[in-house]
Amino acid sequence: MTDDDLLRYSRHILLEEIGVEGQQRLAASHAVVIGAGGLGSPVALYLGSAGLGRITLVDADTVDVTNLQRQIAHAQDRVGQAKVDSAREAIRALNPAVNVQVVAQRADAALLDTLVPGASVVLDCTDNFATRHAINAACVRHRVPLVSGAAIRFDGQVAVYDPRDGQAPCYACVFPPQQAVEETRCATMGVFAPLVGVIGSLQAAEALKLLAGAGTTLTGRLLMLDGLRMEWNEIRVSRQAGCPVCGSHAPETPAT
Repeated sequence: MTDDDLLRYSRHILLEEIGVEGQQRLAASHAVVIGAGGLGSPVALYLGSAGLGRITLVDADTVDVTNLQRQIAHAQDRVGQAKVDSAREAIRALNPAVNVQVVAQRADAALLDTLVPGASVVLDCTDNFATRHAINAACVRHRVPLVSGAAIRFDGQVAVYDPRDGQAPCYACVFPPQQAVEETRCATMGVFAPLVGVIGSLQAAEALKLLAGAGTTLTGRLLMLDGLRMEWNEIRVSRQAGCPVCGSHAPETPAT
């Protein structure tokens, strides 16, 4: 680490659970962030400011004026710009040393099978049920930990799904893909602006803990926030033997 690095990341280095070695692990890590909106904004900014070595941002959308109420990586003068390009500018303004790559397209199975194998961690910051399942399936196939977040109206949730742990559930264990789910979007349901900041910050925290080897992650736990009452609830979740993605009868996938 350079003298500039030691100064920039001194508050992390002072933490016994991170230290120089943990900070070096962050610098050697690659996070794939799917979604550069409400959740993806704080995720990208905190990962970048914390000194993650490489961040890949994936999002097909452009910045709209309605995003600015909560998507803090974007700004008025970048309305109409691709969200991934806007977020890259915001990260570089905080920490120009971070290698930020952008993919301005929707995260389908083919793209995920290209990006996920090279990732240290994947962060799901999307608002689409089908995309969430595609991300989860790719992470299970390639044995890459997934940090999942969701926020709508005043309610949020965050969890870690780590396929490297043989006892840990995947996203499909908790939210079965065959289950009928009504899509809920901010454009029709609304969302409390600070809520995405709270949940996205937790996602960033869980990813940094995973990568630095600090503390205990949310693997096997679903953390839920009722933002109106400011009450947290946690439920333990377990791997389901019948899960079509990671269960005992799931199709075998080639090793990577």
